[in-house]
Amino acid sequence: MQSRLISTLHTLSIAEKWYFLLLGIFFLLPVSASAQTLSLAGRWQYRLDPQDTGIQQQWFLQDFAGSITLPGTLDDAGIGAASSLNDESVNKAVLLMLTRRHSYIGPAWYSKDVVIPAGWKGKYIELLLERVLWDTRIWVDGQEAGTQESLIAPHRYDLGKLLTPGRHKLVIRIDNRKRYDMSTRDMAHAYTNGTQIIWNGVIGRMELSAREPVFIEQLQVYPDVKGNKARAVISFRNVSGRAKQTRLKVIVTGRDNRRVYAREMPVNIKTGAAVQELDIPLKDAGLWDEFDPCLYTLRATLTSGVADTRNTTFGMRSLTNDKGLLQLNGRRIFLRGTLECNIFPLTGYPPMDHKGWEKVFASAKAYGLNHLRFHSWCPPEAAFAVADSMGFYLQIELPFWNKNAGQDESMNAWLAAEAQHIIREYGNHPSFCFWSMGNELEGDFSWLSAMVTRLKKQDPRHLYTTTSFSFQRDHGRWPEPEDDFFITQYTKKGWVRGQGIFNTIPPDFITDYTRATDSLPVPLITHEIGQYSVFPNMEEISKYTGVLEPLNFKAIRKDLERKGLLPLAEQYLMASGKFAANLYKEEIERALKTKGMSGFQLLDLHDFPGQGTALIGILDAFWDSKGLVAAEEHRRYCGAVVPLLRFDKAVYTNAETFVAAAEVANFSKGALLNSTAIWAVHDQSSRQLAGGELPPQQIAIGNGQTLGTFSFDLKDVKTAKALTITLSLKGTGYRNRWSIWVYPAKVPAMRAAHATDIPGEIAGHASAVSPRDAIYTRSVTEALRLLEQGKNVLLNPDTLVLKGVEGRFAPVFWSPVHFPAQPGTMGILCDPTHPAFRHFPTAFYSDWQWWDLITSSKTMIIDSLPEVTPVVRVIDNFFRNRKMANVIEVKVSRGKLLLTSIDLERDLDKRHAARQFRYSLERYMNSGDFEPVVEWRGEEVMGLIR
Repeated sequence: MQSRLISTLHTLSIAEKWYFLLLGIFFLLPVSASAQTLSLAGRWQYRLDPQDTGIQQQWFLQDFAGSITLPGTLDDAGIGAASSLNDESVNKAVLLMLTRRHSYIGPAWYSKDVVIPAGWKGKYIELLLERVLWDTRIWVDGQEAGTQESLIAPHRYDLGKLLTPGRHKLVIRIDNRKRYDMSTRDMAHAYTNGTQIIWNGVIGRMELSAREPVFIEQLQVYPDVKGNKARAVISFRNVSGRAKQTRLKVIVTGRDNRRVYAREMPVNIKTGAAVQELDIPLKDAGLWDEFDPCLYTLRATLTSGVADTRNTTFGMRSLTNDKGLLQLNGRRIFLRGTLECNIFPLTGYPPMDHKGWEKVFASAKAYGLNHLRFHSWCPPEAAFAVADSMGFYLQIELPFWNKNAGQDESMNAWLAAEAQHIIREYGNHPSFCFWSMGNELEGDFSWLSAMVTRLKKQDPRHLYTTTSFSFQRDHGRWPEPEDDFFITQYTKKGWVRGQGIFNTIPPDFITDYTRATDSLPVPLITHEIGQYSVFPNMEEISKYTGVLEPLNFKAIRKDLERKGLLPLAEQYLMASGKFAANLYKEEIERALKTKGMSGFQLLDLHDFPGQGTALIGILDAFWDSKGLVAAEEHRRYCGAVVPLLRFDKAVYTNAETFVAAAEVANFSKGALLNSTAIWAVHDQSSRQLAGGELPPQQIAIGNGQTLGTFSFDLKDVKTAKALTITLSLKGTGYRNRWSIWVYPAKVPAMRAAHATDIPGEIAGHASAVSPRDAIYTRSVTEALRLLEQGKNVLLNPDTLVLKGVEGRFAPVFWSPVHFPAQPGTMGILCDPTHPAFRHFPTAFYSDWQWWDLITSSKTMIIDSLPEVTPVVRVIDNFFRNRKMANVIEVKVSRGKLLLTSIDLERDLDKRHAARQFRYSLERYMNSGDFEPVVEWRGEEVMGLIR
């Protein structure tokens, strides 16, 4: 034996000899109370078990050949089956989500030798695996130690009886296969490949810890702001086999580690579990909120004959739903939120440290948000800690998104256990404000209600709701009796988000959702507003350096390249993105104008790379800006204080007067005293046309507070102009702005003729038709005849006879892959400096003045026609990438053709934008600038007609 040991030592490297020497010293010396943790991070042996035979074959007694670093995942290590997908074509499988470079779903075994120090003899030893998917089983030296199956909390094992001082083989079997039917098509974000991946491994802390046989198991703190106190519930555990008389010392510290409470008392801890409750007086306590996230630390220590300490942080806050409105510490709050769907594309799993979450919350805060909803999952400890420190209000959800609520007893028990894990691990965090049982749940609502009732009684620190919306009949349109707050996209009285409105009702800036929210008994939060798709950013591809490959982006890039559209990709991104940002702005402002509303949850501030590549964010999946709207600008309409205007419409004539009512949504820390609202009107050259001040007044906390009205006679706007209306609060940085478009009430006499006026004079015009005069016609046959004669023709066929796609103002909803049965365009792209727009001011993207034009159009598909640069291009969705247009200029035969698929004929006395757009096109055609370059044949024009 001795000779074999010497022989073995001779084969070791110097580094390995030092390692075993230090390990031996560690083994022999007792460990102090301050060093009772043994990290298990490092190299582990592993073996995959795809046939699930490892238990039968007693792999827990064997050595494994493979080596991997834990914490980490098989994906991190490049272990698993390589993807068979490629980026050669745009198809549903490729565009469904980001692609795992390597994938493994099934049992995997991990083994490591651990050495338990001598000083740990007789102590309680716990194994902690901070986060695992999904099921773990543990063996020590071949003896099984248990199994756990939480998706959202640490797996903790009592190994004190198995880990005696000395060397042991620790084996962990992790099975990431689905255990319960808690998710429709595996879309719940606690268990999905759509955002987070279904990884196998361990992430976060991975350690053994030793405590005295009598120890503090957990601390729970229940703030009572009204009573100027907090109730501490201290749970003990005694595994020594006999009762223990000791002393408990409790210290509470606040800001700057200043002690605000201290008490020491005797406690008698019986064997098993014991609980000590005490009230902690906290007079004049600092309260926790988004403006002043004051935190306290409670430190509990057993001091006599037992050395054990446990800490927790908490905040003093009072969260209520009085009068159907959210209130924190007696003051109204308004949730400006977005979803967090476990989107971390470098790793495929959430950050387990503060740094990763600081990026998330800092980005959200920069864009004016104060709230995150964790859709169908619960984040790790680090997320709560960062949210506590930054004053964010979090909504947590059970890992549940399905239509079978209450219908599977084993799953019911598992969900109930997950709820207990959430309370134990995260309940003290003041940022943990709201709790939903899951997303869009259906099934047995009596079971959901019973779950909410039990949790509310057990833990009153949070507000609860049965589900984050529901499509189930007789549910989802009004709160359940047990709901403390209500999340929905519509009530039984109407929509509370723009999705059901923006494409069917002409734009106005008066509308809010007061009627739909009338008489609601609890606070309403709008469900997943927005979902406006933005064209992919091809520059983002290089950012995917981790476990997920952006085959979806790459396939789209190749498709664009094949079709000659790749040079337009950046313009598509910017045009669709700025359009989407405008729609988000109006969504947010309508919510802020609604007095009975308590917040909104965007879907999303940042991109969602799953469910068919749902790029619906103004930030990308990395929480980085796409350059669509600056954070400062976004805060102007999404912040604690937002000036707001109510006015009738986006398009006016100079025979009208612009009238607006000014108001402010003030959800800051207090009332704004002696506030003066300043309004101003500027044209495109930044020249001020009008302005003034409204009488000063006190602006209380809340919304719907009118500051006054102002008006501006538009008679002096002689030509078509885009005007900017600004409203600001004097002496502050609070400022907001809106655009309107003003056109002449009477279009100047033009020399354009209608086809039926040839030959002869134009009715109502004194001048005869010249060879350059544009001739307007609805008939393709007539247009081709005139073009043969060398005429300039404005062809405007009836949309009913045109081939193409229905004109739709709002862009793709969510994803053209996930919801393929939609018109599916993404706004327009044009060159504002093109002379065709000389009398129709526009940006390069869709804005509100285009609403009537686009909804009265048929989008032409021009893939098979000679290459042309449209005057007005329509951006197709990235699933199809067709060449599309609303206005085209080409040469045909001996003439010149301007073809538009926008209805410029009907009701022009009422459709001011259409009349002005037609006028601008005709003026262009009657100028020397109208010189199309590309030639089309008559039959190619005819091919656009049914």
